Amino acid sequence: MAYFFSEPSHTFSEYLLVPGYSSAECVPANVSLKTPVVKFKRGEECPLTMNVPMVSAVMQAVSGEQMGIGLAKEGGIAFIFVSQPVEQQAEMVRRVKSYKAGFVTSDSNLRIGDTLADVLALKERSGHSTMAVTDDGTGTGKLLGLVTSRDYRVSRLDPATPVTDFMTPFEKLIYAPEGTSLKEANDIIWDRKLNALPIVS
Repeated sequence: MAYFFSEPSHTFSEYLLVPGYSSAECVPANVSLKTPVVKFKRGEECPLTMNVPMVSAVMQAVSGEQMGIGLAKEGGIAFIFVSQPVEQQAEMVRRVKSYKAGFVTSDSNLRIGDTLADVLALKERSGHSTMAVTDDGTGTGKLLGLVTSRDYRVSRLDPATPVTDFMTPFEKLIYAPEGTSLKEANDIIWDRKLNALPIVS
């Protein structure tokens, strides 16, 4: 049986949601998602934390090795389910830990006009010490050189020094052509004692 409301009805667009007060310190840069992973006593610092709080459930249908690898690539963790023998649990953890991401597009890139100050700011922001110098500052631009932490000393260079003064130019780089397999790339890295190997087309 239908019921008719006698009072006037309203639509969502008739309401204005007013947020609470936000101070000048309430900016994304000040937000911390740091989360404790293990129990700890109040007043003490947690011995194990994670900066990206993405965790999977301890369930056989959820936390397999593929979930462990997927979450690890995103900065999270997976709890391997315990409804299996200890040996199988250890083997599953071993397979997740031995997984290699392989080839990735550089997300720490510089332009020719950038300076040492830009390098340090990018290193602080991304956590990467190896950076590609490209014509357009993207990971898919034309590679012009590479900057690593061994190419400069903060105490000896002015922050305004352009990257062209201390980067390793393309002509001196060890790189591999597009189509190189992961095994071949790893062999080159091992033989030449490199931290990273650029793959160029």
